[in-house]
Amino acid sequence: MKFELTNDFRERFSQAVDERDEAFIIASLEGEKPADISALLHEFETEDSKYVIDLLPSEVRADIINDLDEDIRSRFLRVFEPTEITEIVNHLDSDDAVDILNELPIKEREEVIACIDNQEKEANILDLLRYDEDVAGGLMAKELIKANLNWSVVRCIEEIRRQAENVQKLYSVYVVDDNDKLLGRVSLKKIILAEDNMHIADIYDPGVTSVETYMSEEEVAQVMRKYDLEAVPVVNMQGKLLGRITIDDVVDVITELADEERQMMSGISEDVEEADSIWMLTRARLPWLIVGVMGGFISARLIGVFEEELTRITAIAFFIPLIQATGGNVGIQSSSIVLQSLANPSAFNDSMQKRLFKVFVIAALNGAVLATLVYGGNLLTGGAVNLALVVSTALFCVVLIASLIGTITPLILHKFGFNPALASGPFITTTNDLMGLAIYFYTVHLLL
Repeated sequence: MKFELTNDFRERFSQAVDERDEAFIIASLEGEKPADISALLHEFETEDSKYVIDLLPSEVRADIINDLDEDIRSRFLRVFEPTEITEIVNHLDSDDAVDILNELPIKEREEVIACIDNQEKEANILDLLRYDEDVAGGLMAKELIKANLNWSVVRCIEEIRRQAENVQKLYSVYVVDDNDKLLGRVSLKKIILAEDNMHIADIYDPGVTSVETYMSEEEVAQVMRKYDLEAVPVVNMQGKLLGRITIDDVVDVITELADEERQMMSGISEDVEEADSIWMLTRARLPWLIVGVMGGFISARLIGVFEEELTRITAIAFFIPLIQATGGNVGIQSSSIVLQSLANPSAFNDSMQKRLFKVFVIAALNGAVLATLVYGGNLLTGGAVNLALVVSTALFCVVLIASLIGTITPLILHKFGFNPALASGPFITTTNDLMGLAIYFYTVHLLL
């Protein structure tokens, strides 16, 4: 039976799980991709999901566990015995195995490691456990193909066949000297086309891009994106080849970073998902909501300072939403562009003075256009000329200030080591609301 996530199939599969219909479950899932099976099992309780997984081949079982989200997997692994987790670990690359082990309690982690029969895999895992998860050493896998500079092409091919048993994805062969110092790389195409009497030294490319174990995951992602790499070797401070990072791991990093920045820009202070508890979701949302309420309270008090002007000219209150909305939008646009430039520093080589001058010119043009539209709209709808002039002048100033704040704030945060995504969303909106009101009422006070 073809595996399809239709409602009819879900109902039939759920019935099969309830009835423990092994024949139907195995036939339904045979030959299907682990990611599709994981999507189906998300809908079942942990015990039922484990029952289904236990019916599948060990390789598929390991891929399914590896494909689960970290939060779900850590809860799911609680129903597994250490020996069962060891079987899963034995079918994964060292980096994926370490990710799973890091989610276990220390006692259970030690039990799993003690059950690993393959001494090489055990050594690789113990080596990777030394590194933090968010640096190159924690991202790398120990499994790779390497060849000595002095080997013949024939011996290199023999070694590739031997080493490739433990490597799932083979992109190229890394070339090292007698001390395992990385010298370069050689493509499989060159190895295949080379004459039998040639040596690796004759065909390898010394221009290899590598990363050090201490580099952050953001820096690794930038390197692989900049040079369009499918895999990048990892070396220590002495240049010794230790492992490699493949593109699938970097895609996960980029996705996590994008999710983190999107949540920060939305005013969510923690990494949460819809399936998390009510308390976690509330705790993640509340801090910036409180900031927004405090900003609104200050805005209200600021308006109260100009109560006399509001009493004499009530029409000026009509344009408060216009000033606040425009300032917030301009600030978010400016900060978003700066965030893009910080994510790709090589895209902008201008000095800070040139960038700020460019921001000022753009803001002046946008402000002039918007102020003209508001001035004309006021006159067309029968508004007073002096009021239209005041609103347009204030709007022009708000656009300039909001653009400047939206540009400078993320740069300052980045300079002091904070995530610049904090400069977007509620922070910029609240700040520009206050600045916009202050500028608007001060302009009213001066001109009216």
